[in-house]
Parts: sequence; structure tokens; C-alpha cells
Amino acid sequence: MTSVIWIMVAVLGTFTVGYMGYSRYLSRFVELDDERETPAHKYEDGQEYVPSKKPVLLGHHFSSIAGGAPIVGPITAGAIWGWVPAMLWIAIGNPLMGAVHDFISLSSSIRHEGRSIGYIVGQYVGERGKNLLLWFAFLTIILVVAVFALVVGIVFNAFPEVTTASTVYVALALVFGVYLYQLNGPFVPGTILFVAGVFAGVWVGIQYPFALFALAEGSHDAGTFVLFSGSTGSWVPGAAALGGNTAAWIPIVMVYAGIASALPVWVLLQPRDYLSSFLLYTGVGGGVLAIIVGTIFSTSSQPLVIDSSIGVFEGFWGIEAAGLFPLFPLLFITIACGTISGFHSLVSSGTTSKQLNKESDARLIGYGGMLGEGLLGALALSTLAVAGFAGDAAGGGIGGALPNFATGGGIILTSFGIPEAIGSVFMALVLVSFLLTSTDTAVRLGRYMMEEIVGMDDGMTVSGLSGGIGAAARGRYTNPVIQIGIAYVLVISGQWQTLWGLFGGANQLLAALALLTATVWLANWDESKQLVSTGVPMAVMVTITVLGLTWVALYNNLYVNLIQGGAGTLGAQLSSVAQMLLGLALIYIALSLVRIGVGNLRTVRGGDAPAAEPSDD
Repeated sequence: MTSVIWIMVAVLGTFTVGYMGYSRYLSRFVELDDERETPAHKYEDGQEYVPSKKPVLLGHHFSSIAGGAPIVGPITAGAIWGWVPAMLWIAIGNPLMGAVHDFISLSSSIRHEGRSIGYIVGQYVGERGKNLLLWFAFLTIILVVAVFALVVGIVFNAFPEVTTASTVYVALALVFGVYLYQLNGPFVPGTILFVAGVFAGVWVGIQYPFALFALAEGSHDAGTFVLFSGSTGSWVPGAAALGGNTAAWIPIVMVYAGIASALPVWVLLQPRDYLSSFLLYTGVGGGVLAIIVGTIFSTSSQPLVIDSSIGVFEGFWGIEAAGLFPLFPLLFITIACGTISGFHSLVSSGTTSKQLNKESDARLIGYGGMLGEGLLGALALSTLAVAGFAGDAAGGGIGGALPNFATGGGIILTSFGIPEAIGSVFMALVLVSFLLTSTDTAVRLGRYMMEEIVGMDDGMTVSGLSGGIGAAARGRYTNPVIQIGIAYVLVISGQWQTLWGLFGGANQLLAALALLTATVWLANWDESKQLVSTGVPMAVMVTITVLGLTWVALYNNLYVNLIQGGAGTLGAQLSSVAQMLLGLALIYIALSLVRIGVGNLRTVRGGDAPAAEPSDD
């Protein structure tokens, strides 16, 4: 039997080499300089531009980028194609592509006043290129909100204990924000007190689990408080596909994300992400250490070896249960954020760049933060390997991802003597913590995108409550309503499989466009700058993701769901049509932007235009 520790050995080996060597080279390559004033200091406003201590910002950044995708994706890919292909793509692709993407996105943003990647590309290829990228990013954000809210609803339904624990830590974050920024409380004692409160919330959740509706089949665990105990919530939109309790949580999570996105960053975003980062570090770091300890000292409840139900390599078409699921290109868009994620470029250039205290912090936060997400993906793959596959791989991932991450994680944590039942709930809470922080950050970033698309005309208000359609589209209070409204329509059909594929493809293609933006920036900055580090990953990701999105749009949605009748209800059919059109629109926007960007590169490197300074505004 193969020990699961070899997954960690492979990933930790390549990640260490990448951080110690390649990230240091990239830091010199983009000329990070602590003497240069960052946008957080230059434009400090107490609202969006707020200089942050490195550990606080790392906590926000890591919490925001590490959503459910690096958990669901590797588990789904490992179950379908085997653990070796999934492990190799994480171990090799992350330090050479994903971490480079995040670091360069952050570095380019701080050289452009903390602006988004859309603004940056617009500086060099024009207004049309800028708007194309911003629209692509905005549509991708809607998919992120839809997918993450769905997964939170599924986790809350399966683990009512996590619902209570999540409520506790959000409440603590609100108090912590007041403590730090209004009462100027001491940082270290406050951290100790409130972090202890977050972990105490896990115990509270186990003691007092909470659900909205009773289950249609079976029942919640004994002791679970059910708010509407006499109903299964069958009347809730989407209940037929998802179950009443799950379907009811989804709009609640979306409304929470909309409200949180409109608040100043110090009220909830910064303190919550910082506090939850300790939960996340403990989950990821503790899981990795538990694998090492359990393997060396045999202290786990069962041997930490790869279960016989998980193949080394299941073949190009994967397991039979998955149907027609070719490894190329679907492996890459299925694993998604565990290796490279376009959503990270929005976080890096949307919120993180506005809070960076000094430029040298970008190496740990940008490059190192992405390695942390890759480590999460490797841990998720390890939980699958230990627990064996539970669920239907063809059902779209979460059916297997949730029980495997929680159950497998619980088994791994027994290496420290933690009871498996407690460890499982804790790992489920880790998953939700990632998801909640990413969801409201995504809505905030979507507002930033629309602000740059629409601009600010006379008569517009920041709130969006007056000034016409443009003001409403970009408004702090109105824009989130637009985002969550569209996301809700996409998710209530219950078409998880196609929605996940569309999200993964769009997210990966956005990463390709962010790398294109970085390549254009570097080419215009200095003609001596090499373009291989960003150009090669960009070309690879464009190829993979355009083919992947074409498969999702035309095969999964058009052929399987619409022509063959795979979408059985009117809601599912409407969702399939929307997903197909959205996928084709994303492909068109991306290829148009690639053509414009490559044209700029040819012009600049052909000597037909002068190079621009990196800080040109």
C-alpha cells in the first residue's frame, strides 16, 4: 500500500524550491522596493485603502483566495482520473504558474495605484481591452458567488454544528474590528483573546447545532435545533433539486455576502479574515503535520495509506461513472484553484494591493499565499486518499468532496489523539471558513469591476440609490443586489456539475487573461524584461481553458442537457441555456482580448512604439 505522505513530500518539495528560488528571482525581476510608497499609504482613506500589518493582510489574502475550489476540485479530479495526475498538476503547476500569476498580479497593481487588472491592461491596449477584461471578470465573479454560496448551503445542511460555529466567529470578527480600529486595543492580547473565542466557537457549534428546516429524508442529528421543525422547506425555490434546508441557506449566504461587501474593510473583512486565518492555518498546517506524525509514529486510528478505491491513474477518460470526461482539458479546469486561479488576480489587484504596507510583503502574500492554497489542495487530495471515495463522481464533486474532506480530515487528525467525530466537524468548519470569506470578497470585487466599467458621472452617488442605471450598477448597496440576483438564478436549478465546470473554465481563463495583462505590462515597462515567466503559462492556460469551456458549453449543456434531455425541469433547462450562452460569451471576450494583447506585444517588441514606465497612470 502506498503511504499518503508521498503526496505531501512531492508537493512540499516543489513548493520549497519555488519559494526559496523562483519567488526570490521574481522579486528582483519586478524590482520590489520598500522605499517606494504603496497605494495603501498614498491613498489611505479608512475605507478601502488601509495599510495592514503583514500577518493581518496575509490572513485576509489567504482567507479570500482559498475558497472551496481547492478542496472540491482536487478530490473530484483524484476520484475521476486518479491521484497521480491530480498530484502532479498541483505540485508542478502551482509554483510555476499559479504562484507566479498571484505575485505578478499583486506587483503590477501596486505599481498602478492599487488598480485592477482591467485598468492595467487598459493603460496599454486601450479602453476596449480594459472593458472586455472587466466584463469577463465581472461575469466570472457571479459564477464564484453562485458556486460558493451553493457549497456553503450544502455544508450547513450536512453539518448544522458548522452553522452555529460560523455565526460565532462572524460575530467575534465584528467585535474584534471595533476593538482594533475604534478602541485601539493592543494587538497581541486581542489576537489571543479573539482567536481563543473562534476555537471555542467550534465547541459551541458541537453543543448547539442549528438548522432551518427538517430533512425530507432521514433526520438531523439528535440535539440539533431546527427553526421550522414542522416543515421540510419544500416550497423554497430549488428545494426539489437541493433539498429545502440547503436551498434556504443559499439566499441567506448571498444576502450576508452583499451586506458584508458594502461595509468598510475594517468593520468585518479585515478582522474576520485575520481571525479565520488561524482556523485555516490550523486546519491546513495541522492536517499536513498530522499526516507526517501519523505516518512516522503510527498514531492515527487507521494506517494513513491510499485506499484501494482510489486509482493511481484511471485512464484518459477517467472512471466509468463520470461518463465522457476526458483528462485533457477537463482535469485542469476541475482542479482549478489548487493550481492556478484567475479569481486570485481580482483579490490581489482589488483588495490586497490597497492594503499592502510595503512592497517586499508582496513576495510572502502573493507567491507564498498561493503555495498555501496549493497545500490545501494537496491536503484535500490526501483526505480523499485516506477515506476512499464516498459519493458520486459524476454528480459534480461536492457529493464526494464534502464527506471526504470532513471524514478523511477527521481520520488524519486522530494522529494527534483528536476524536474523529470532533476532527470531522472541525474540518467542515475549515471548509466553510474559506467559502464565507471568499464569497463576500468576491461581491466586493464585482463592485470594483463595475465601478471601473461605468465610471462616475455627475449625479451618481456612492450608494447607488440615485443617479440612474449607471449609479445603480456601480453602487455600494445596489451592485451587490444585481450580482446575487443573477447568481441565485444560476444556482437554484441544482445543475451542480455543469455549473462547476463553467466556473472552473471561466476562472482558469481569467487567470490566462491576468497573465496576458502582466506580460503586456512587462513588455511596455522595459524591452529587456523577459516574457517567458508569464507568457508561457498564459499560452498554456488559454489553450486549456478555451477547449474546456467549449466542452462545457456545447457538450455538457447543449448536447447532454438540452438535446438529450439531461435537464429534466424548466429551471434546469433555463440554467443550461444561461450557462451555455455565458460560456460562449466568455470565450469570445477572452479571444478578443488575447488578439488585442498580442497585437500590443508585437508592436512594442517590434520597435514600433516606445515602452511605458510601469507607474504611468
